[in-house]
Amino acid sequence: MNVSQLHEQLRRELLRRIQRGTLTGTLLARQTGLNPAHISNFLHGKRQLSLAALDRVLAAQDLHIENFVHRTPVREPAASLDRVPLVAQATAIHQSRIHSSSILELIQLPSGFLHHLVSRRSPDRRSWDRFLAIRVEYSQARPMMPVIFPHAILVLDRHYTSLTPWRPPLPNIYAVHSGAGVLIRYVSLQGSHLVLRPAKLEHSVELLELRPKELPSKFIIGRVCAVLGQM
Repeated sequence: MNVSQLHEQLRRELLRRIQRGTLTGTLLARQTGLNPAHISNFLHGKRQLSLAALDRVLAAQDLHIENFVHRTPVREPAASLDRVPLVAQATAIHQSRIHSSSILELIQLPSGFLHHLVSRRSPDRRSWDRFLAIRVEYSQARPMMPVIFPHAILVLDRHYTSLTPWRPPLPNIYAVHSGAGVLIRYVSLQGSHLVLRPAKLEHSVELLELRPKELPSKFIIGRVCAVLGQM
């Protein structure tokens, strides 16, 4: 195997990991200390890596030249963990597909945590990336304390827009798009209105009107399926 063939096999392996959601170009740049544009050019086949940069990439991804020369199985780092992208709240609302440039970091979850979750999506969510995470601010968490505390990370299932309880009789908690921001609330349907209820009684109930033929997914970003980093 020559150097060009090694670069091509490494590039394919990195792209496979990106496709599976266990890696992003931004994350690889952080791991290696290389310029993101340099990483992007390599992943798109526009340039090769220097030997020093090649060593950095191999080390960062726990890869060895022997994996490619002898075609031994490639072991992914932290393979026992599921990962979801942490993104800005606006990204969670508006981007159906999460681009690597939108990922702030990858959040690690216990192995298999996401596998048992049932999808109850509306038809308009079929092409959306399913799981992502957002961080909530104090003003967003306050109405839901002590269930959710400020600066917690919420893992959202954007393929769960149904109002059917996940584990009845416990109510679901949803991230809801309201106005220019995100509300975290219990949600139910009464007539043509989504009813957004806080956990703390001193905060007001809010109503969002559904027009004829509109689905709850117009407002529901996703069901909160995990709360991490409670303070």
